[in-house]
Amino acid sequence: MVSKVRRPAPSPSRYTNRTRLLAAVLVFILLGSGIAVVLANVGNEPDAEEAFVPTDCPTADRSGAPVLDFDRPPPMCIGPSGDYTAVFDTTEGEVKVRLDPDRTPNTVNNFVVLANYGYYDDTLLFRLDPTIAIIQGGSPHTQDWSDPGPGYNIPDEGGLFLPLTNRSVQGPFTYRPGQLVMARSAGLNSSGAQFFFTTGPEVAALDAQGSYIVFGETDATGLSVLQGIMDLYRVNPGSPYGGGPSREVTVRSVTIIGG
Repeated sequence: MVSKVRRPAPSPSRYTNRTRLLAAVLVFILLGSGIAVVLANVGNEPDAEEAFVPTDCPTADRSGAPVLDFDRPPPMCIGPSGDYTAVFDTTEGEVKVRLDPDRTPNTVNNFVVLANYGYYDDTLLFRLDPTIAIIQGGSPHTQDWSDPGPGYNIPDEGGLFLPLTNRSVQGPFTYRPGQLVMARSAGLNSSGAQFFFTTGPEVAALDAQGSYIVFGETDATGLSVLQGIMDLYRVNPGSPYGGGPSREVTVRSVTIIGG
């Protein structure tokens, strides 16, 4: 088995001005058309010689150094009929999420494997957006939306996904407070590792798209913690998101229970 190596976070120079400009134009066009977007940058891949080959499943005790870069999607590591709960230990409290492997087995498997490799440890919940009631995270390389991800994408699942003429995707999901959802870019099969929590009824604005894969749901206690995090939001014109939390909110770890 290949040894597990955590690389230092790349410098901002790794992401070209052209990449950032194109992303900014995409966001401007989509927002101008009234479409809410939850973007995850998946256009960059780790260097091949530094990527980890996930031929085995990580241990649930999360032993070993965290792994951030992979050269392919992980193998199927979850059982065919298991109950899985993801426990987010955040600086604002604990959020327990019951995962949904029945509807979204590949998405749940991907999240469980990344969590057990320590991918989400010490990562920021970097984006709060009260207009659509989401809290976004899952970016260990850059701690923002531009993170290149784990080095691969995962397939869409959970229903029918249709490509639209504007290069976006129409999917089968609807949204309500308390869900754990995958972020994505505009195209088909474009999720990787970034996720977001839903915290209020405003998230129903995403129903028109329905393409963000819902793969878990928290309870009333977890939702209360998430809403407390959203209460930290402050407008900041200098932020690329228009604002953010009044203090940093960190996911210390994600522990998977069950199986």
